[in-house]
This record gives sequence, structure tokens and C-alpha cells, in this order.
Amino acid sequence: MTTIVDGADAFRDLVGQHIGYSEWLTITQEQVNLFADATLDHQWIHTDPERAKESSPFGGPIAHGYLTLSLAPALLNGMLEVHNVAMGVNYGANKVRFPSPVPVGSELRMGVTVASVDDVDGGVQVTYDLVMEVRDAPKPSCAAQVIYRYFR
Repeated sequence: MTTIVDGADAFRDLVGQHIGYSEWLTITQEQVNLFADATLDHQWIHTDPERAKESSPFGGPIAHGYLTLSLAPALLNGMLEVHNVAMGVNYGANKVRFPSPVPVGSELRMGVTVASVDDVDGGVQVTYDLVMEVRDAPKPSCAAQVIYRYFR
């Protein structure tokens, strides 16, 4: 289900509301390898499936934590349509944790709650509480509080 927000000020009506879950997204080795190339982080637990199967405590390769977090904007865009704003920008994060791994080949989804809305020059600052989870995993894979700014 997509939540439609009509204008920056309409976010105020969503404070405290869980707006839902994203679609499930399968994490592929190709995504992990491309992320490793982009960030120069080629640690074997991410990019060497054979070694990861044999030597990793995770039983195989896992996605980078920051790859998981970097999927938040795309997953959020699939859940939320913001109309009648000049633009929206990712402003940062207050806190991020990676409580459990995201194995390559697993399915990931994100739940979102609007934590707060504050005025800024020309618009509003929206703080989202995000929880990313792997299907059938006992703990979340990422818990983050991220901030966006939407301008009128």
C-alpha cells in the first residue's frame, strides 16, 4: 500500500503512524559486488561466496550493512508518494544499528514510522524510524532513524 502525502505540511498528520512495509526485495551477489566496487569495501565476507561458506560465522556471503541502509530511499519511494513539494532531500541519520546480517539471496523489507515533523526554512524536516528485516529472521537487520527535508 502506498501512502500519499499532499504537500510538506501534510506530514504532520502522520506523526506517530506506522505507514506500512515495503515490498520484499531479494539481495543478490551482483548487488553486493557492485556495492563493494563503489565503496572499495571488498571484504571477503561480502564478495567471496566460497570462502564465506567455509569460514564465515554467517554460513555464506552477507550484504554490507551500509548497502542495506542505502536501500532505504528506494524502499521508501515504493511506500510513499509526496505530492506538491518542490523537492525532498535525504538530510542524514540520527542513529543506525545492524543487529543481524542480510545473507545474499535473502529477502529484505522495510517498515516505516513517522517519528517527528519539524519546521525548517521553506519546508519541514521529517524523521522516520526504519526497521529492515530479513524474511523469517528472528531479529531486524537494520534499525535506523533517518531524516528527510521536504520543501514547499
